[in-house]
Amino acid sequence: MRKFISLIMGVLIGGGLGALLVTLFSPVSADEFRANLKAHYDRAMAAAQVASAKRRAELEAELKAMHDKPSEDNAN
Repeated sequence: MRKFISLIMGVLIGGGLGALLVTLFSPVSADEFRANLKAHYDRAMAAAQVASAKRRAELEAELKAMHDKPSEDNAN
């Protein structure tokens, strides 16, 4: 358990330091950086919604096909 906590702490500290260094040494202004980050986030969310809708449609079609298919119990 102690190793796991050390791993999590290392990941959090490393992520924080990485984010700080990217922010400090970024070649764009803070406002432009935030705008780019928001644009990337918005694109990722839109792609996730499209993928989710597609997968939902696939699963609903599969469920409908299973529901419409006569069961083996009814065939006898």
